[in-house]
Amino acid sequence: MKFRIFYHPGIAKNIVDQILSNRHCAGGSTINAHDTAWLNSDTLNEVVTKSKDADYVVWLSDAGIVHLQIENLLRAIETTRQTNALILYANYYERNDHLPTLHRLIACQQGAVRDDFDFGPIRIIDTSLLKKWGSTKNNYKYSAWYSLWLIALETNNIVLFPEPLTVVNHAAGAWDQFGYVDPRNREVQIEREVVCTAHLNKIGAAVYPPFLTINPNEGPELMASVIIPVKNRVKTVEDAVKSALAQAPPFEFNVIVVDNYSTDGTTELLRNMAESDTQLVHVVPPHPFSGIGGCWNFGVNHPLCGRFAVQLDSDDIYIDQNTLGTVVAKFFEEACAMVVGSYTLTDMNLNILPPGVIDHREWTDENGANNALRINGLGAPRAFYTPVLRKIGFPDVSYGEDYAVGLAISSKYKIGRIYNSLYLCRRWEGNSDAGPSAQKLNEYNSYKDFLRTVAIAQRVSKNNVN
Repeated sequence: MKFRIFYHPGIAKNIVDQILSNRHCAGGSTINAHDTAWLNSDTLNEVVTKSKDADYVVWLSDAGIVHLQIENLLRAIETTRQTNALILYANYYERNDHLPTLHRLIACQQGAVRDDFDFGPIRIIDTSLLKKWGSTKNNYKYSAWYSLWLIALETNNIVLFPEPLTVVNHAAGAWDQFGYVDPRNREVQIEREVVCTAHLNKIGAAVYPPFLTINPNEGPELMASVIIPVKNRVKTVEDAVKSALAQAPPFEFNVIVVDNYSTDGTTELLRNMAESDTQLVHVVPPHPFSGIGGCWNFGVNHPLCGRFAVQLDSDDIYIDQNTLGTVVAKFFEEACAMVVGSYTLTDMNLNILPPGVIDHREWTDENGANNALRINGLGAPRAFYTPVLRKIGFPDVSYGEDYAVGLAISSKYKIGRIYNSLYLCRRWEGNSDAGPSAQKLNEYNSYKDFLRTVAIAQRVSKNNVN
């Protein structure tokens, strides 16, 4: 069992020397990459060439590694052999202010095709995988590592080693929720789309037009409903409701606020607003155990819900009085089952925050349904053809519920896109996704990977039938 190490040039010399002195080590080299997520083909081809005399490559990607015990590393390499893993990655300790904290990673499910999967600071790679990758035609500027581990994912041969192998002298970086839609990263995203789509084609999970369409003239008589699920948002919900009621489309609509047993004065506020405006429908679910998805299901299946159900979060506001009309017009224009708009990030005073407009231009008519599996969300505001939404339903959770529905719809039906900003997404400390802990972020990512796993299985099954 021979292994070769490749390591970040900033890693302490004593750690490298400790590994190089082991009799199983065939040698080592620095890798000219500060973040393996951005590794290019030239660098990875160099790794392939230099590792021909080894069974495994040990990859240390973080300059902050301050401790690695060789006995534990050898145990991990042996585990890689015993499990036939093509890639093995491991939990690790973070040392911040000299206090070690265990950083737990999550399992790499078959649906984990997003390009930001966290493999931690060390990974062990079977050189047979490297040789297979090296035999393919590739010239990636940003996506060599991504393309490598997607090959391993084809056979589900990626293993999480639960025993921590390293100590890293820093805490995890802040979660950049909108980094992948930053226009400055557009070149990266285009290349990642190519890699992901090739993977989906290979495993039989890619879907392409033509998609099913709807008859927008059929359905409930009332044209549209704005759906606002809310719980304990007395600070923001009035603004949201007023922006919905201020819409001026050329058709009748209502606003359905699903009040999930608020205790902070939200209920009283909404009750008073509904008493003075019959266009506002204030409803409470039958039990207090619903997530956001359950509230959506209750609102959409309410007898007063219109033909098109249009989303508005209780934190946010529509950009002007034309949003609802613009969204509904798109349903008639494209006969689509779902419409996704674009939004602008602001603070509570409506000052624009970077990166500004989030327009999800990675969604295209030709390949958006495949790109939906790579990204973490489809955008906002979201709107649905109510008869289709009632059949599919939301999962009763409070994170990822909209993504689940978007994936389900995108595999069968046409989705319309509006790239002009329709919506002001107000960021504040009360947002449900504001500054999540590492544990919470793991929960979010693991659940969305599960949704992708299910979606991929459904698409493979659908393609096999067809």
